[in-house]
Amino acid sequence: MSEIKEVMLVEEVLQAISIHAVETFPEECCGIILNDGESDQLRRCTNIQNQLHARDPETYPRDATIAYTIDPKELASTLGEVDSGKAKIKAFYHSHPGHDAYFSQEDKALAAPFGEPSYPESAQIVISIYDRVVKRIATYGWSEEKRDFIEIPLKPSHE
Repeated sequence: MSEIKEVMLVEEVLQAISIHAVETFPEECCGIILNDGESDQLRRCTNIQNQLHARDPETYPRDATIAYTIDPKELASTLGEVDSGKAKIKAFYHSHPGHDAYFSQEDKALAAPFGEPSYPESAQIVISIYDRVVKRIATYGWSEEKRDFIEIPLKPSHE
């Protein structure tokens, strides 16, 4: 398994992530970036956290302003593209409305539910957004040595 040292994204994808965060504010947005070997494709996903919270607030105490859960049908569809060999998951992304772009304990639990990341060769992107203004986009990758997610550089690409 090779560690991710940096993530390169074209400006259009970076803008699309920011627009998604602005449109869903004050709730968290979430999505997946795929790469088919030639280009990156953004898959916006639906955050179903509010539905889970409304149905079972004891099990899901947090609402969509401070948590996200990708719609399982959308996730399955995207993973189908990956399983078919059409694309690889380059990154997962979500926003932190009213908070900094850090990789929280909850984020780590989602990305590595059993202490190991489900997708170790995929980056995790966190968008900090305050009052519908994106303040910072941070990227995290799994470090085998540290057994944790560490911040890695996000660089613009010119495909």
